[in-house]
Amino acid sequence: MTAPALWWLRRDLRLAENPALAAARASGRPVIAVFVHDESVAALGAAAKWRLGQGLEVLAQALAARGGRLILRRGPAGAALAALAAETGAAELHWNRLYDRASRARDSAVKAELRAAGLRVESHAGHVIFEPMSVETGQGGPYRVYSPFWRAVKDRPVAAPEPAPAHWPAPEAWPVSDRLADWAMGAAMRRGAEVLARHAVVGEAAARDRLAAFITHRIDGYRALRDFPAEPATSGLSENLAWGEIGPRTIWHAGQAALAQGARGAEHFLKELVWREFAWHLLYHFPDMDHQNWRPEWDEFDWKPDNDAAEAWRRGLTGEPFVDAAMRQMYVTGTMHNRARMIAASYLTKHLLTDWRVGLAWFADCLTDWDPAANAMGWQWVAGCGPDAAPYFRIFNPATQATKFDPHGRYRRAWIAEGQPAPPDTARAYFDAVPRAWNLSPDRPYPRPLVALDEGRRRALAAYEHLPRKK
Repeated sequence: MTAPALWWLRRDLRLAENPALAAARASGRPVIAVFVHDESVAALGAAAKWRLGQGLEVLAQALAARGGRLILRRGPAGAALAALAAETGAAELHWNRLYDRASRARDSAVKAELRAAGLRVESHAGHVIFEPMSVETGQGGPYRVYSPFWRAVKDRPVAAPEPAPAHWPAPEAWPVSDRLADWAMGAAMRRGAEVLARHAVVGEAAARDRLAAFITHRIDGYRALRDFPAEPATSGLSENLAWGEIGPRTIWHAGQAALAQGARGAEHFLKELVWREFAWHLLYHFPDMDHQNWRPEWDEFDWKPDNDAAEAWRRGLTGEPFVDAAMRQMYVTGTMHNRARMIAASYLTKHLLTDWRVGLAWFADCLTDWDPAANAMGWQWVAGCGPDAAPYFRIFNPATQATKFDPHGRYRRAWIAEGQPAPPDTARAYFDAVPRAWNLSPDRPYPRPLVALDEGRRRALAAYEHLPRKK
């Protein structure tokens, strides 16, 4: 029993509610926590990779406080784990499952390779509450619409989260580890990393504090206020969920307890958590959703490829204040309010008729809460080509949306400096974060709109009329 068990971390940077860690500890063996910088990490966007590096650093500190260590290795996952197993004489390997196509293929290969080498290899359910293969329609297939999916899972029993270990079962000798600093996880961020660091809330302890504050102070008004981006009404947990610094079952049980106590926004909050579950359900069953139109009839739609107008959109220079505020908020904080995400995405795909994959790629590069399933489903939902889309051409008008959801202009003033005699620090920070090559200044005039909103709507509707209808 001195042969250790390996715990392979991926998007589960936490010690509580971690089935893979619990299984490794239940073996009675010493446990070695390992993170592998493989091709999936190398492919991350700039902000996501930076944020992952921050999470690894905080997790390493949490492990050290318990007598453990985080072992870092770089290279193909199978080779890196096989080498570590050989060096340590490990007898077991545990991880929590991921559900995108690339992760599933990688994990299957790793499982076969290390089982052939004599290790006991087990994967566990830890990334979602309801595993995609466990939720089926009455006909036995996957759900394609959110509402019946919610009804199918909302009353299912959900196991209580496993507690974090107080002490670490350490091996007799620790294997060598890479230095996190040598990986330069924030290199692509350049000067923007310093700006992002002011807004990131990193690590398991911080995520739990964030959840507690939301349940105590904001969940009651969540349903009424969540669409107003200037209001501090949401949980902010998306970045922590994205990297697994808090488990979804922990959030589920906190929301259920609030619901039982009569919090008016609790059920809506739980529905939003299940929206994430639905996204992973779809990506598992339709693994091309992150790069192909979910509705095949949209393959005939004449999307524009990347273009100058899309570049203005990326830079927050469309001339539409609600859209530009959203894009700048993302560049400064690494996140964007959900209502603003819909408006920004609709403007790119409808008013600018630009391919949703152009926007998806930019979000993947800029979001610290990047989630491959939620990002893909959100973009396709807004573009109209995705699952659960309304049966009409949904076009958000940024001006009327601003009137409704930012009636006093607080959100727009928070992120757009031009034209303000004394812009707030949030708005000025954008110019500290963007590449110098963009040559932007808060003293320059605010740009004119790229397209008149009524003209953009007419153009989009005309293009929609040529879309072949599903038969």
